[in-house]
Amino acid sequence: MQKKKSSIGWRNDNKHPSLSEVFSSVSVPKQKGIWKKLFAFTGPGLLIAVGYMDPGNWATDIAGGSQFGYMLLSVIFISNFFAIILQHLALKLGIVCERDLAQACRDHYPPFISFILWILCEISIAACDLAEIIGSVLALKLLFGIPITWGVLITAIDVLIILFFQYKGFRYIESVVAALIFTILVCFSFEIISSKPEIFPILKGIVPNPEIIKDSHSFYISIGILGATVMPHNLYLHSSIIQTRDYPRTTEGKKMAIKYATIDSTLSLSLAFFINAAILIISAATFHKAGYTEVASIMDAHKLLNPILGSSLSGVFFALALLASGQNSTLTGTLAGQIVMEGFINIKIKPWIRRLITRLIAIVPAMIASIVYGEKGTTELLIISQIILSIQLSFAIVPLVNFTGDSEKMGPFVNGPILKISAWVITIIIVLLNLFLLYNTLLGRR
Repeated sequence: MQKKKSSIGWRNDNKHPSLSEVFSSVSVPKQKGIWKKLFAFTGPGLLIAVGYMDPGNWATDIAGGSQFGYMLLSVIFISNFFAIILQHLALKLGIVCERDLAQACRDHYPPFISFILWILCEISIAACDLAEIIGSVLALKLLFGIPITWGVLITAIDVLIILFFQYKGFRYIESVVAALIFTILVCFSFEIISSKPEIFPILKGIVPNPEIIKDSHSFYISIGILGATVMPHNLYLHSSIIQTRDYPRTTEGKKMAIKYATIDSTLSLSLAFFINAAILIISAATFHKAGYTEVASIMDAHKLLNPILGSSLSGVFFALALLASGQNSTLTGTLAGQIVMEGFINIKIKPWIRRLITRLIAIVPAMIASIVYGEKGTTELLIISQIILSIQLSFAIVPLVNFTGDSEKMGPFVNGPILKISAWVITIIIVLLNLFLLYNTLLGRR
């Protein structure tokens, strides 16, 4: 009977669970212990938070802090609020409809439209993988002096490490991600303590300042921060991995799952906010305060940290956090790639083959850029990857907001009036800002 209900509002029935090898593999306690249930649902939010602290976000945070001090903290705060709402919709879609976003698109749109959406999503995942490669490569150079070209080749090996944990079980993957996030957190905590930021300006920076809009350059960087906030593959990922929990597939069970999954997601994204804000705060407390207002690249930031803070550990912790960020993003990108391929075209291939295909697509441009242009080339590729992601974003958000606002598909779990209006307002803002960012970037206005 439940299967019949799940097909209401969809063109096709969903016959295969998302990530079938780990579907309902994480047990949820039946008793009413709040903390035990919360622990059981803790994990997917951490995997999602990774996308909000990946190497692609670092450049905009560094540039914002060095040029405008703490003023753009409010932009990061607003961006994080947008992310919390959209990720809530993604997990709700997966729990209620028992479909990930890719499967939902396949079961709603005609095959031709679904195929185009799949191609666009694959391109965005390759672009995201490109940013992860660059982040890891730069970190390897900073930590061990490994040339960029060799670093690109070394990143291809991480597929073996990822596959090892994937076969061990989904909880192992979540544990690895949690450990890497903890590493990033420790590194930036050290950096913040070392940089000695001023508390009152930080609190003032969280409050939106009209000067952000008045100054064209600060407005442009703000658009960059907002535009790169929500990673399109995160919406596909969250709607799938939430189904790894073994909760009752009933109305009450789904209500409980949405409650605890939303807590997990909100807390994890709050942690991502702290890390993103930390990057901007460190940049403001060191570079802006010292008069280095043109620092925008990761490499430049690393070079200046040691002499300004007077500690050789500052650069080491910065590079270590970058490496952890790149490796974390690589892991979640692999899962997202598997989800969209299975969801959109219902084709299952071995994870190691899927991983190698994605990595080879990203490695080729990274290798060419590193050989021909060196550091500058990889930095430019990082910018290009963010442009590609911004193009794909609207093709993920619009279907998500549309599906979760459809009473025929969601039943009693359909978005309420306030959430529905808020979701569409957020969607319109993000789409318009991404289009504006894309238009100006292509014209060379950055």
